[in-house]
Amino acid sequence: MKTVSQTATKVMAEVVTDLPHRRVGIMGGTFNPPHLGHLIMAQQVGDQLGLDEVRFMPDAQPPHVDEKKTLPAKDRVNMVQRAIADNPLFKLETAELKRGGKSYTYDTMKALKARHPETQYYFIIGGDMVYYLHTWYHIDDLVKLVTFVGIKRTGYPTTSQYPVIWVDAPLVDISSTQIRHKVSQGHTVRYLVPDAVADYIKEHQLYESKPTN
Repeated sequence: MKTVSQTATKVMAEVVTDLPHRRVGIMGGTFNPPHLGHLIMAQQVGDQLGLDEVRFMPDAQPPHVDEKKTLPAKDRVNMVQRAIADNPLFKLETAELKRGGKSYTYDTMKALKARHPETQYYFIIGGDMVYYLHTWYHIDDLVKLVTFVGIKRTGYPTTSQYPVIWVDAPLVDISSTQIRHKVSQGHTVRYLVPDAVADYIKEHQLYESKPTN
């Protein structure tokens, strides 16, 4: 005779098994600042792959970036929130910021997958980054946790030793470095970043050149 606890355990197992698999895109980066190129890539991937949502995941401390030149997490999160506020497909993912330290994608996705085993993750990167996947930390284990989505880039092959889904998106030559430089030189960044992000940069005097004594 089955006990109540045994029956409950069986029912719970069936419920977990029958949970619908969510398809979630992840776009990581410093977002220093977020720009229209990021939004276009995320929208195209979400649309073409039929994802339930695309999450923008700011780095805490990127392993390859000089942290002294990166804005505090608060400012980058605020800009991302402003950038994605009017799009129901987009969400903010703060997993790396909460963990702190070096932001290795493998560690982050391992933790996310453990918390949400029913979710199928699609990690979005540019075609230029696909070329360097072999250098990523624990890449052989990472490809078991996520499906990589590569955005086609002129001059870079659409082949890889790792499984990658390739997506076409308009080629918009915008970079965060370019935007920071324009602001520091007193030039406009209109049509390069969402208006709400441009307003935030101006309100908080971000990236402006500091007078030298």
